Amino acid sequence: MQNPYPFYAECRALGDMVYWSEYGMACAASQRAVEAALRHPKMGRECPPELAPPIAGHTQPFYDIEAHSMLELEPPRHTELRKLVLHGFTSRKIKGLAGDIEVLCHQLIDQFPNAPFDLLEAYAKPLPVTVITRLLGVEDAMGDQLLRWSNAMVAMYQATRSRAIEDAAATASTEFAAFIRDEVTRKRRAPGDDLISHLIAAEEGDAKLSDAALISTCILLLNAGHEATVHTIGNGVKTLLETGPQKITETCVEEVLRFDPPLHMFTRYVYEDMEFFGAKLTRGDQVACLLGSANRDAAVYPDPDRFLAQRQAKRHTAFGGGIHFCVGAPLARLELLIGLRVLFERCPKLRLAASPKYANIYHFHGLERLMVQI
Repeated sequence: MQNPYPFYAECRALGDMVYWSEYGMACAASQRAVEAALRHPKMGRECPPELAPPIAGHTQPFYDIEAHSMLELEPPRHTELRKLVLHGFTSRKIKGLAGDIEVLCHQLIDQFPNAPFDLLEAYAKPLPVTVITRLLGVEDAMGDQLLRWSNAMVAMYQATRSRAIEDAAATASTEFAAFIRDEVTRKRRAPGDDLISHLIAAEEGDAKLSDAALISTCILLLNAGHEATVHTIGNGVKTLLETGPQKITETCVEEVLRFDPPLHMFTRYVYEDMEFFGAKLTRGDQVACLLGSANRDAAVYPDPDRFLAQRQAKRHTAFGGGIHFCVGAPLARLELLIGLRVLFERCPKLRLAASPKYANIYHFHGLERLMVQI
């Protein structure tokens, strides 16, 4: 949890593909293998239907939402959903958020205490959750509740999953879906210039989004729209404080994403028997794409374990790849650029107040807390 990168180096030394016995699956460890798996036409996110495991009754509310999630679908359903969502993530609309993001950063920093405080709670969490709630047209006051629901649901992707986590995710799924259903009803009566209203308009046009797909898409956007960004802001500030002052540029942001990404593993199902970088795979196998390992591959990045703010690192895999490349990547990049720049401009003497510790949330990679002092 604290430093997985030496383990990844051991994996890459064994070859492009390794077998991780604790997971019981083949893993793409090198950057070239990860990129190939993410884009391979015979691999995807949906489990072959004849091999799908039974769903436990107590987890049904969670999987009812997953069944319509763009993240878990393949074409043609994935293509239709992604096309609709991209209407709300146009480059013009994202760029138009820059001023509001900067104002929000300053407002959060204005509230920083003089005593040591947790930067995750004071800055890294409220910044992206407020941005995504405003983009979807949800009230700012719902931010804390959305975080609780989201954290409970996203915990289902962790390696250390318990019955308590499953029960919490099911409860959160039920409550979150009810909230979004009410929001959709409200926006049908009074639509606005927000993403939920745009999705409703598309639903009532040619695309015909079902209620279930609309609810799942809104929940996915709210969850994905902040979870990884919270981790990246925290990891990035930690790295920047440990490596010394840097000018925050777009290039620096890409190196932050490469050096310590928020998601370290993303899986694909195999749809046809094949040989892949020497590994014999059969239909229904899962391949783990080790994103954190790919980003430290010396074949692509010289001296990969050094943080170099001016490194040209845009080829990194922090946002995934292929048809499931993160739809919110432009927004995340903008939030990181403005959020980190304003933070270090306003707080040039920011320093660590305690040793940072990573949380036990693998496949994700983020800090438990980040205690700092201005």
